[in-house]
Amino acid sequence: MSQFQDQPKPPVAGRLKTFFIGGARSPSDHSVFRQISLIAFFAWVGLGADGLSSSCYGPQEAFLALRNHPYLGLFVAFGTAVTIFVISASYSQIIELFPTGGGGYLVASKLLSPNLGMISGCALLIDYVLTISVSIASGADAVFSFLPTEWYSYKLTLAVLGVALLTLLNLRGVKESVIPLVPIFVVFLLTHAFAILYTVLVHASSVPDIYRATAADVRSARMELGAVGMLILVLRSYSMGAGTFTGIEAVSNGLPVLREPKVRTAKRTMLYMALSLSLTALGLMVSYVLFDAHGERGKTLNAVLFEHITVTWAGWSGDAFVWATLVSEAAILFVAAQTGFLDGPRVMSNMALDRWLPTRFATLSDRLVTQNGILFMGFAALVIMVFTRGRVGVLVVLYSINVFITFVLSQSGMVRHWWGARGSLRRWWWKLSINGVGLVTCVFILLSITIVKFHQGGWVTLLITGALVAGAVAIKRHYARSEKLLGRLDGLIRGAEGLLASGKRSGGLQPPQFDPDAKTAVILVSGFNGLGLHSFFSIRSLFGDTFKNFAFVQVGLIDAGNFKGAREVDNLNAHIDADVARYVEYAKLNGCYAEGFHSIGVDIVEEMMNLTPKIQERFPQTVFFGGQIVFPEETIWTRWLHNYVVFAVQRKLYRQGVPFVILPVRL
Repeated sequence: MSQFQDQPKPPVAGRLKTFFIGGARSPSDHSVFRQISLIAFFAWVGLGADGLSSSCYGPQEAFLALRNHPYLGLFVAFGTAVTIFVISASYSQIIELFPTGGGGYLVASKLLSPNLGMISGCALLIDYVLTISVSIASGADAVFSFLPTEWYSYKLTLAVLGVALLTLLNLRGVKESVIPLVPIFVVFLLTHAFAILYTVLVHASSVPDIYRATAADVRSARMELGAVGMLILVLRSYSMGAGTFTGIEAVSNGLPVLREPKVRTAKRTMLYMALSLSLTALGLMVSYVLFDAHGERGKTLNAVLFEHITVTWAGWSGDAFVWATLVSEAAILFVAAQTGFLDGPRVMSNMALDRWLPTRFATLSDRLVTQNGILFMGFAALVIMVFTRGRVGVLVVLYSINVFITFVLSQSGMVRHWWGARGSLRRWWWKLSINGVGLVTCVFILLSITIVKFHQGGWVTLLITGALVAGAVAIKRHYARSEKLLGRLDGLIRGAEGLLASGKRSGGLQPPQFDPDAKTAVILVSGFNGLGLHSFFSIRSLFGDTFKNFAFVQVGLIDAGNFKGAREVDNLNAHIDADVARYVEYAKLNGCYAEGFHSIGVDIVEEMMNLTPKIQERFPQTVFFGGQIVFPEETIWTRWLHNYVVFAVQRKLYRQGVPFVILPVRL
């Protein structure tokens, strides 16, 4: 057993991984849930930055769409603020109804249908990828708003580095990726609150003039465009600023990472988000109007506004304020991409658990994050960033359509739920009204932005989303066919359960006796199922009475589905303990001595390596076995959508000189 006593130093790659990403965390440590969860303030930073940062480009897009009628922006501004509160209130009800997490995918799946839920999830995934891309590209624009124009060619390089850095931070963990961003968030809030308050105070005495100018602008627009034309102009402006509303759903998606009590924390976070976003968006649009801000080449509209605000300030104070504000804008735009990294992988994991996406997207890394999902989001954002050359104008066109697909489906599900519960729930009409208003609002915005943005390039977003939907359907069908094939082994389970229920030994066999020197077959199992039973029968059929002892080993895989709290982890541990105990009892009823070993973790192979010394100490004469399904046809789908963990375990044990036999199970 000396090969297990001297542990070699980790390879260079392992040491580099620990340096950049951090050491492994133990999922069995109940304190880990408190360590990685977020209080309301940190959740506001990590999940609310997406919405708040959209004030850097949403109000700008809306205001510029008004062209020569800036005072109409006051109507758009107040409409935007009201919409934020409507959507926030409707999502607060989703939080109450789905206290363990109820983003657009889960709400539509449970309250409408799994297929509509899948469409909602696919739309949300594309939206989160675009959230990362547009936020970082806008952040790069904000940085270069105050840098020499000859440096502008490096903007794409900065954007690509931003995506890479945030990907690395998120691989370290949720809290680790949020805490460094808190100072940026606070500076942004303080500088923008001051700028808006300063604007209001400076123009407080001009309210009558503003009223007259607004009335004059309305008359001018009406004469130039007609009443219908003016209304269309305002609605177009409103829809172009729809990016302001993205991110509101992030809290309902991110409930699993919030501190207990989760619902109270989530609702407090939602309140912080609604207040900060509505006041910032409203204040900036009003400020554009009052300071008569106009777009300038190479500068964001916010940069122009802040220069107008400080033009009369003495000395260096004006330049310092502009720099501090723009730097905070650039930084918070990078922070906003965090929402895509926090919630995108969570949506992927939920869809993977339901077999719409490869199951590997539900697995956790040793840092207890959905590593595959984070890497996918980062890679997809990089592809879009390079493809669009980081041009915010192009990205904004692609952006915000999908999130309103999710909004509409979520609100539809909630309306259906409250209507169905009208006979058993008090004040159902009030809850129905909140989600009903949210539904009407979201349908209107979805139709508006689709019509406005479709011919400008919005069709690309819908095309990509459609392709993802088609891929999800194909994946689901493959998993369904695989389940049907595995169903052929169900007869073994029924026979085994019948024997366990009777408690009678086969053929009057004597109770088995433990012989430590006898040969032992160690069988890897994954639940009490036909595959594990088939492996047991195959060993007895192939090797006769060679193996007197049997050891059943099961590793409970902690994934995004059961890593929601200490209770869920304990339930998983109890479940696999019961599964292993059933194998042991079944083997004993068949005249074999048997014991069980089990563990839980995020990596089956590593957990097996940890259990192997314990097993070999108990049973010195061991041969390991694992069943592997052989599909009728080996295709790219079978290789990509199924894990071949027994081959990985075989390779590890092979290096340690431990025999491992793979038993093919042809279906």
